[in-house]
Amino acid sequence: MSNKIGNTEMTGFREPTLSPTSGYVKFRNLPIGHSRWTKGFWADKFQKATDTMVPYMGELLCGDVGHALNNFKIAAGEKTGEHQGMYWHDGDFYKYMEAKCYVYAIRQSPQLLEELDEYIRIIGKAQEEDGYLQTQIQLREELGRYQNRKYHEMYNTGHLLISACIHYRITGQRNFLDIALRQADLLYSLFMPENDHLARFGFNQTQIMGLVDLYRVTSESKYLQLAEKFINNRGKYKVEHNATTEGYPIGDMVQERLPLRESEEAVGHAVLALYYYAGAADVYAETGEKALIEALDKLWKNVTEQKMYLTGAVGQAHYGASSNRDMIEEGFIDGYMMPNLTAYNETCANLCNAMFSYRMLGIHGESKYADIIELVMFNSGMVGISDSGKEYFYSNPLRMVNDTRDYHSHENVTETPNREPYLACFCCPPNLVRTIANFSNWAYSLSEKGLAVNLYGSNRLDSQLQDGTEIHLVQETNYPWEGLINISLEKCKEAAFEIAFRIPDWAKGASLRINGELWEESCKAGTYCKILRKWKAGDHIGLDLPMEICQMEGHPRIEEVRNHIALKRGPIVYCVESPDLPKSTSILDVYISADTQWTPVFQPDFLGGLCTLEGSLLVRNNKQSTLYGSISKPSFTPIKTKMVPYFSWSNRGQAEMSVFLPVVWNIN
Repeated sequence: MSNKIGNTEMTGFREPTLSPTSGYVKFRNLPIGHSRWTKGFWADKFQKATDTMVPYMGELLCGDVGHALNNFKIAAGEKTGEHQGMYWHDGDFYKYMEAKCYVYAIRQSPQLLEELDEYIRIIGKAQEEDGYLQTQIQLREELGRYQNRKYHEMYNTGHLLISACIHYRITGQRNFLDIALRQADLLYSLFMPENDHLARFGFNQTQIMGLVDLYRVTSESKYLQLAEKFINNRGKYKVEHNATTEGYPIGDMVQERLPLRESEEAVGHAVLALYYYAGAADVYAETGEKALIEALDKLWKNVTEQKMYLTGAVGQAHYGASSNRDMIEEGFIDGYMMPNLTAYNETCANLCNAMFSYRMLGIHGESKYADIIELVMFNSGMVGISDSGKEYFYSNPLRMVNDTRDYHSHENVTETPNREPYLACFCCPPNLVRTIANFSNWAYSLSEKGLAVNLYGSNRLDSQLQDGTEIHLVQETNYPWEGLINISLEKCKEAAFEIAFRIPDWAKGASLRINGELWEESCKAGTYCKILRKWKAGDHIGLDLPMEICQMEGHPRIEEVRNHIALKRGPIVYCVESPDLPKSTSILDVYISADTQWTPVFQPDFLGGLCTLEGSLLVRNNKQSTLYGSISKPSFTPIKTKMVPYFSWSNRGQAEMSVFLPVVWNIN
């Protein structure tokens, strides 16, 4: 394949998020489709994405329920009507298209490509002559271009650019990319010059990632320059305390009180913040600017050590205040303030936490970033979609009590007691589905000395190392339910190269064998076990990760979970759900004994096949019913029950649920 973009000759695929010339990364990404799940947990999820998630989402977004494609058709003059959906609905459709591209990369279905081509034709027809493309503005005469940042023009643009670049890499076709280039060139003409109004317009900044992606595809430096310009503009202008624009909070809410390079604390809307940080990480990967990575290191540490839930979820509150006491929505509040029942934890924010960590993994090549990716995807990511693949959660608390979420009172339905078949605010479902569809591409990375194994799950890798030599291997495992991973090399170069195996931070006592012989050097938890040797076809690596059931407690400053514990086995966080309790038992009456012995039991016919923990809990008899009351000694009734993976709750009807439970200690 050979294409010419501008003055740049393009040959073959480019890497998804890291350019091949960048000298500022430790790990590089594989080309899309070189790693494929074959069986087990993630293979089942990808199959469901292919058969159900993507087609069902297409029914919604291409029909009258979601109305997203209709918006483009109206703007293209092929349909009459008015814009429907949120201001960011164009971006939702671009994410759906991206998911469809990933499925095409694996399945190679001509029908998928034809459907994508038809969407692209309509979108291209809707685009205005100067490159402008925002149906929420084009179809509402009272709105003007780039007048109010809450109209999400930047967000939509970013997802357009990202999706178009993915489509080009996978298909080699220029039709979608040309639309993106016209939009990006318009952005450059407007936002590159100094302009006080436009300089503060970044807001929900997916356009930074999109512009860097365009730079990687085209080698046109102006796109990287503009991406950096958007970073430089933040924090450049004075912000009054609790200021608003068009009734929308600004300041910390949109990460503009401080320049990014001076920031040490994650603030404001969690999705806005983490997309911003991910974009800045992309810029660092191309520029190597020290101040940028130093700030990102501090921000990543702040998120994961002070503002992240046990499930990898982030964005503690729907409404609240930053540490500077700026008003915020759907975002970060003070460190260690971690409510369970009212936790917001938007699915998009959780996924963005993984996206940011994925970029930091590429930059630093350290296992702690892959640990966060895995934690999110097995817990706070997958909880966002039902086992059927057709219902969604937007917010993801760690406790649900049936009478505490009167979601009908909210104009925008985001806090629901059940997953819903359609959400009026539809940003999360396509974000999750595109990540599931692409997740096999995160399993491996190319390192300077060879290959890094980041994620575990049965798969097949057919690719090349950085020196161009072929590598073919097969991974077989029942992970995450079992900790034994078997990897067989089918083809590799004769010269020595390194394979690095991630040892998760929870895998104390991990061991590794090569062709049956114990590897005597370190398999320390929380690191990559790096083995440099002459490998050969037929070599077998056996990695054993102990799957102990751990009682997890929170930092003592997290008031909400003091004297509470949760159960975690491997990467999976567990919860108790009311279908597994005696009838009419409230989740608030359930306690856990620290002495209980829990037994993992794999149930192949339960919710697609998963491992539960069987044991006993305590139901309190003399519960408190008034605001305050005296108590001499609590009384409990033990019950035999099971704990289920957090991601699997709410698949058996409306239910109560809790991850953390008050603990009864037997202290001698």
